[in-house]
Amino acid sequence: MDKKNELSDWSDKKLIKQRDLLKGVLIGMYVVCFLSIVALLYIFFFKEFAKLSIGSFIPVFLLPVITLPLLSQVNSLNKEIKSRNLKKISPIIFSFLKLSN
Repeated sequence: MDKKNELSDWSDKKLIKQRDLLKGVLIGMYVVCFLSIVALLYIFFFKEFAKLSIGSFIPVFLLPVITLPLLSQVNSLNKEIKSRNLKKISPIIFSFLKLSN
């Protein structure tokens, strides 16, 4: 099944919920990547320089590459949301408020 057709079958609420979930996962992964790189650089330069090989950096520096499929999924979700002219759905806590102008 084509990815575009699959997304076109989803409801508006599901599209926005999935996009927000993936954005949160991406932010979390990038925070973990950044902290891991900082920790390894600190250990490499200030603590155990002789005991830490450069090979231990390879998995940490490849972590951002792992997020590329998630980025493409978020982009496809954003394109589908934009094609439907949707706005961000307000949180449930505010959904009962009907503010009129």
